[in-house]
Amino acid sequence: MKNRTIAGSIGTEIRRRILDGRYPAGSQLRQDGLAAEFGASRIPVREALFQLEAEGLVRILPHRGAMVAPLSPADAAEALELRGALEPRLLALSAPRLTADDFARADALLEEYAAALRAGATARWGALNTELHLLLYSRAERPRALGLVGSLLAECDRYTRLQLSTDGAELERADREHREIVRLCRNGHVSAARALLTDHIDHVAAALMAFLGAAPGPARETGIV
Repeated sequence: MKNRTIAGSIGTEIRRRILDGRYPAGSQLRQDGLAAEFGASRIPVREALFQLEAEGLVRILPHRGAMVAPLSPADAAEALELRGALEPRLLALSAPRLTADDFARADALLEEYAAALRAGATARWGALNTELHLLLYSRAERPRALGLVGSLLAECDRYTRLQLSTDGAELERADREHREIVRLCRNGHVSAARALLTDHIDHVAAALMAFLGAAPGPARETGIV
């Protein structure tokens, strides 16, 4: 249990560094070095890397060890396709069960997102987006599906953060759509909320694919393959 707790903490920090760009795509993640830095044995470091591999953020290759996964448009498209299949269903199950406290937290997240938008705080966008989406699905009573969606959101964060850092209009659109989804859920309009969420994810996918296809410079810089 102690190793699992340590592995979770190490995984959280490595994930943050990958998403923030401190560990760029293709960089090596050496277990010995990480263990020394975190003051841990190699066992929890290895467990953390396996978890990040399951999330699509790390690749572990025979005889080469662990590396930060390349940014792949094909992987991004698949992740968004899976999100489009899972998230509207989870929202439909969860929305009728959301509590007043849930909506209060959603409102607070929306305000934090707006503040991060004004401040250009790119490191906060993905974390707030993930927390809001998972909150909206939290009452679905589908823990395995929710866990998978959490991994998909983390994987997509690498791509969308790159895109949104150059496109303020997309950030503002996401803020408007998030607010409307929350409003619809609060007022019991679950079908409309589900439809808007589907459109929201479809638009993110189309905009991201267009961005990746039209931006060879940033793609090279970030290891997109």
